[in-house]
Amino acid sequence: MTTRRNLPVLPVLMMLLGVTLAGCSATPRFNEHFGSAVRTNLSAQVINPAAAANANPAFGVDGTAARVAHERYQRSFTETDAGANRSLVNGSGAK
Repeated sequence: MTTRRNLPVLPVLMMLLGVTLAGCSATPRFNEHFGSAVRTNLSAQVINPAAAANANPAFGVDGTAARVAHERYQRSFTETDAGANRSLVNGSGAK
């Protein structure tokens, strides 16, 4: 029966430490571009960057209708909808 001699532990640990430290050396290259993808995606979502400077009113909805729609929207958070508790799945087959 032959026995194999195990490698000494210290050289293996030193090699692992060297590989680990070599992986950390590339970090500054990544830090230069950190967050650039997020900034690019946010800027791509803006249709008109100068929209805040536009003083022309929006057309299409008169003030009364807009106020009523806004009040209905605000009430939707405080009032419960009676039809919301109905089950969407009906086991009896009736409509």
